[in-house]
Amino acid sequence: MRRPTFGILLVLTMSLTGLVGSAAAAPSGGGEPTVSGPVTGGQGFPSILTTNFSLADVGYESAEYFIEGTATSYAQAAPFKADGKWKVDEKDTAPYKTRMVVYRPIDPKDFNGTVFLEWLNVSAGFDTSPDWLSAHNQMIRAGAAWVGVSAQAVGVQGGADVIPGAATGGIKGGDPARYGTLDHPGDAYSYDIYTQAGRAVAGDAKGVNPLGDLDVKRVIAVGESQSAFRLTTYVNAIHPLAKVFDGFLIHSRGAGSAPLGESQFSQRDSSTPKDAHIRTDTDVPVLTFQTESDFLLLGFLPARQPDSKNFRLWEVAGTSHADAYTVGLSMGDLGDGKAELTLLDPAAASGSVLKCTQNINAGPASAVLNAGLEHLEQWVEGGPPPPHAPRLVFAETAGPTLVRDQYGNAKGGIRTPVVDVPLAANTGEKNQGGSFCVVFGTTVPLDAATLAALYPTHDDYVQKFDAATDKAVKAGFMLAPEAKNWKAAARQLSVP
Repeated sequence: MRRPTFGILLVLTMSLTGLVGSAAAAPSGGGEPTVSGPVTGGQGFPSILTTNFSLADVGYESAEYFIEGTATSYAQAAPFKADGKWKVDEKDTAPYKTRMVVYRPIDPKDFNGTVFLEWLNVSAGFDTSPDWLSAHNQMIRAGAAWVGVSAQAVGVQGGADVIPGAATGGIKGGDPARYGTLDHPGDAYSYDIYTQAGRAVAGDAKGVNPLGDLDVKRVIAVGESQSAFRLTTYVNAIHPLAKVFDGFLIHSRGAGSAPLGESQFSQRDSSTPKDAHIRTDTDVPVLTFQTESDFLLLGFLPARQPDSKNFRLWEVAGTSHADAYTVGLSMGDLGDGKAELTLLDPAAASGSVLKCTQNINAGPASAVLNAGLEHLEQWVEGGPPPPHAPRLVFAETAGPTLVRDQYGNAKGGIRTPVVDVPLAANTGEKNQGGSFCVVFGTTVPLDAATLAALYPTHDDYVQKFDAATDKAVKAGFMLAPEAKNWKAAARQLSVP
């Protein structure tokens, strides 16, 4: 990635997509952060919802670091328009101190030079790592490092939006002995905090290097759901000034984007357009990854845009904003095929620990996301862009209606054997029940008569499933390790 020093040419700031801008005399934002750590004490481990297997078993190690400095907020230089070509001015400054969680290969020879910097999600009122949970197997296979940064105030010191039963007060309230010195000045400063975290993992910081002796060559920004809203604003408004990131994964956003000010969600602030495209003059690759739910519940359809030189949009059939993989299976998944077997088996469908009234989605989102991540990393390295993906099919009605086949699965979009050789209808439709069930989609198993008509013998099912899997791999939407696991799962099921 670009490595300008402070005081020389380029201006640095936050996430991954941006426009080619002229050189400036000093970096945008508060400047050079200070990193300290590794952090110890308190409960003895980082407070974050993440995977629960031993990283050492896959050749990785973890550490936590504090990052602090002076952060800058931003204001619109002109009203933001839907095209995403936004300009901002620096506004106020404030001191901050937050944390980063680092997962990195133990042996430097296993590191491939890429750091995925995740904007930790705080929708539940505490820090979660949905992109690490969804795509950790691909990151580990590639030899990349992952860093999660507490960029928002809710993660550090809590806020009003906390799911029932969760501890209040953020990580400071949950473990004051470990995090009592942290201080977040508010989400208006989150963009520059994220920028400075990007600088830190690239080696442009005072104090400790959070990646140790690893040779960092590129930093890719990733964020899911509410973090994707913020990365949309970052790409359009901040990256043209900051130019810290080499690429962006914007995962499951709605039509709008997050505000520059204090509001956590875009729906509570009218300063950004209701429908926001990713600017088409970005100078780094941007992959936007969308599930069915992101259209049906978050209203993404008006923000849909064509692919361009540095932009790709993937829309994936049979998927939901969150699913059975992210809510539980991901935490212990080591890529051994057990997760795929559970997802494919209609008898394993359930409302999950969330106690949703309907079976939650058991679709292929994680498998396709792994492929997207590999394509994005290669694209950032100078390789070919991800393949163009077909769009989901919507009916021309008063409201967006996703067209479905006779079995209940969506038409169009990225295809996988889960939807093309179905045992169930996997959708992103609204679920009911406990906290957040609405975004977990549904799984409706096909009845015995339908299965018998579709697959007279087990061999019929396996042959069709294998052919659909091979087609997805050839199209670039599934990787060989996941394909192998899905095929093995199909062979183990009793179908019909």
